[in-house]
Amino acid sequence: MHSPAHAGTPALCERMRRVAKIAAVHADDVDARARFPEEAVEALRTERLLGAQIPAELGGDGATIAEIAELCAILGQACSAAAMVFAMHQIKASSLVSHGEGAPWHRAFMARVAGEQLLLASATTEGGIGGNLRNSICAIEVAGDTCRLEKDATVISYGDMADAILITSRAHADAAASDQVLTVFLKDQYTLEKTHVWDTLGMRGTCSDGFLFKGEAPAEQILPRPFAEIAAQSMLAYSHILWSAVWYGIAADAFARAQAFVRAAARRSPDQTPPGALRVAEASSLLQGVKASIVAALEKYAVAQGDEDKLSAMSFSVAMNNLKIASSQTVLTIINHCMLICGILGYKNGTPFSLGRHLRDAHSAQLMISNDRILGNTSTMLLVHKQDTSLLG
Repeated sequence: MHSPAHAGTPALCERMRRVAKIAAVHADDVDARARFPEEAVEALRTERLLGAQIPAELGGDGATIAEIAELCAILGQACSAAAMVFAMHQIKASSLVSHGEGAPWHRAFMARVAGEQLLLASATTEGGIGGNLRNSICAIEVAGDTCRLEKDATVISYGDMADAILITSRAHADAAASDQVLTVFLKDQYTLEKTHVWDTLGMRGTCSDGFLFKGEAPAEQILPRPFAEIAAQSMLAYSHILWSAVWYGIAADAFARAQAFVRAAARRSPDQTPPGALRVAEASSLLQGVKASIVAALEKYAVAQGDEDKLSAMSFSVAMNNLKIASSQTVLTIINHCMLICGILGYKNGTPFSLGRHLRDAHSAQLMISNDRILGNTSTMLLVHKQDTSLLG
């Protein structure tokens, strides 16, 4: 995946490749047992990649979104669950980097994330609102210098394993459902009572159980900007781009297995074209399309970065929404092609061409913020916004 030139890119990628080798060894076991990819996350800590996005002056690598996307794609080719954990951690880190730099507590916390390699989790979903992260029922209570929050969080990815949770709520008891804030709670500042167990079709290793969250912390841990701004200016782009990079990685590994299958068949019968060869070509075209969409989104974000008006514009939201819809649908088509190429050896577990885990993990893509919800939001914007048809726009 192309990314803008940065002195640290090759070194970052080499560090992630070392993590990916470890993650790949354990990926099937992580999936089969629905367990946290602890070996991969420990390797991320060893390579100091949990702080990759944190500014260099605070002890991180100051990695760009393009570099983080490349890292997600590398890890996605080894273990979907480990890559999704890394992506979701980096989405939370983006909120800190983009909206916490002016706040002393959050700057100090970013230094801790880089220095101690803390793992950040997210709690945006809530019982009673479905997957609408831009609404909350619970409200944070601020008394003096202390804030308290209780939330019925139906999903907190790897909540048990996180060192801190960034959690949404209404700004105060009388606030509207959409008037939200984002607060950092450290592990010793909250309790989690498990309410839902994560036993799913795919992405089993993300361990996205549901919890009743109860926390108390200094009020300065509330991010200074409204969550509406955080969601529009950092979370939207980072979520859709980094998730798409993970899905691209899953599809790229499926494609590599299918290509290896066809090459082996060609070696056995050098005088004839293997039956799956045309499907490999078709899958290659689709995979290139996903890559191109991610690169285009990265370029669009690079132009808008630092400009609040551009980041909050409808055209930007539509573009990021379209990336998510297209990538989440296309990777399933690619992996299904690969399954047809590999046949029974792709369908069976435990072969070099097994694709069951890839296909099941990729089915989560259309559900991570439901495509129907995103299409509904986009359709509303397109009632008043003209679609950008320029190749250079």
